[in-house]
Amino acid sequence: MNRKRSVLLLMLICTTFTSGCWDKKELNEMAIVSAIGVDKNKDGKLVATFQIINPSNVAGALQGGGGTNPPISIYRASGDNILEMDSVASTKISRDMYFAHANLIVISEEIAKEEGINAIFDAFERSPEFRATTRIVIARGVKARNIVETLTAIDKVTAEKIIRTIESTEKQHGGSININLQEVIKDLVSTGKEPIISGFTVSGQKDKEDKMENTQSSDIKANPRAAGIGVFKEGKLVDWLDGDKAIGSMWVLDRIESTNLNMDWKGKKDAITYQVIRQKTNVSVKVENGKPKVFIKVRAEGDIREADVPLNLSSPHVLIDIEKKLAKNLKKEMEDAIVRAQKNKSDIFGFGEIMHESHPKVWKKLEKDWDDDTFPKLEAQVQVETFIRRTGLRNKPYLSNIKKGDQ
Repeated sequence: MNRKRSVLLLMLICTTFTSGCWDKKELNEMAIVSAIGVDKNKDGKLVATFQIINPSNVAGALQGGGGTNPPISIYRASGDNILEMDSVASTKISRDMYFAHANLIVISEEIAKEEGINAIFDAFERSPEFRATTRIVIARGVKARNIVETLTAIDKVTAEKIIRTIESTEKQHGGSININLQEVIKDLVSTGKEPIISGFTVSGQKDKEDKMENTQSSDIKANPRAAGIGVFKEGKLVDWLDGDKAIGSMWVLDRIESTNLNMDWKGKKDAITYQVIRQKTNVSVKVENGKPKVFIKVRAEGDIREADVPLNLSSPHVLIDIEKKLAKNLKKEMEDAIVRAQKNKSDIFGFGEIMHESHPKVWKKLEKDWDDDTFPKLEAQVQVETFIRRTGLRNKPYLSNIKKGDQ
């Protein structure tokens, strides 16, 4: 009996030291940060732009009402580092800033080029509130604040609009890369891979981006849009990849989900459009005569979605010719992307990582001079196979039936 009483007494004592919600905060006590933009002012100090959600205005907008009040509020603070800017911003806000829902970090092109991103990411990584899945973009040609403070029409919170745009651009086009804080830091500390980060800009009238009228018209005056891919070396932005160079790099990285390949045919530019529906890129490194050599194999399958010239798509010979030319064009696109990376001396493809995994002893000898000596001279062999699975509902374009006199 005494033993039972002792156990009961111990349990009662323990409950006095147990608290399930000791650090709880009510919603009306928090300022929920959805995005952060980091710029530099004329004095060389960092300037943070905090995008804070107005919950009642967002809810009203989504329900079809409350169109007069902005769904976000903007606060700015300057300082020598991220923590100092956080402290300064807290003097302007009546609530505690809550960063667990911060989905986006926007870094100015100026900072990325001149100072690099290492110091900025150190503070974000150490913070217990920040998510490792927070997306990263570079403000290209504009201030980071211009992107963070923009009011958008469909997606009421700008951070969500930017994230969804990057995701759809990578998935449907290949001209952007959806990358988060954890992935960027992993590439920064790797000796065999450099990070790449999507660029974002604001098109249209840049003095209208933070006005409610920007969301109350069918003709959007200022619109954030994807703007290429930024290439980094040792934490600093060294180049921008646009168009074919960006897409070619995504092919090598095996991050293409769906994209369109345009092809000239019989003297007409972009006469045939081939839509990739599935693909796989395999990269391997072999050592030949003591030197590493990269082998890249691509297999792509897709459909003919547009044909602007007369041709018979029911003919196997025509389809084979198209497949060969598509493969040739894609091969050149990827080779050009690799050459561009070698000129930058930035191994954005992670060839060094693959070398480390497959040939650790050889890598140990090459690691020190990989970026500046070995990678720029690295031989890469690209092999591409393309297959046409469907040609649509018409084998012969209607153009084939148009008389020459009617064209």
